[in-house]
Amino acid sequence: MQVVEKAFGYITREREEQIQVLVFEQNTIGAGIQVPKGTVEEGETPLEAVKREMLEETGLTSLVVQGLIAQDYFNHPSGILQKRYFYHLTTNESPDSWQHHPTGLNEGDLLFSFYWISVEQDALLAKGHGDYLYRLLAKVEN
Repeated sequence: MQVVEKAFGYITREREEQIQVLVFEQNTIGAGIQVPKGTVEEGETPLEAVKREMLEETGLTSLVVQGLIAQDYFNHPSGILQKRYFYHLTTNESPDSWQHHPTGLNEGDLLFSFYWISVEQDALLAKGHGDYLYRLLAKVEN
């Protein structure tokens, strides 16, 4: 079975003593609320992939990787087995909301609308996207 590696980024900021996580909705029906992520390309490490994907998907240029939160295998609803890497990143660029056309390959006419949520709202996220928010919150609070 083919395994596709995916790098997810939980990008956080602090507002009014509350941790917020960056999420987006895209201009396609049924995609749900997501966190930025992308495919690890051939010859690329997951860390390199998360840095590249976060820039391509969000347009944010000032991101600091705080560390790897988790990695696992996930049976995606499409039938593809994914090896997922979840990273925590922080930024000092933090408008409350913005739109961005992702710049990666095969992105077509996608438009992502970004905004921030509190980690308590992780149940709103698309299947699999909020799986490790509890670890992020535990790390941030320590």
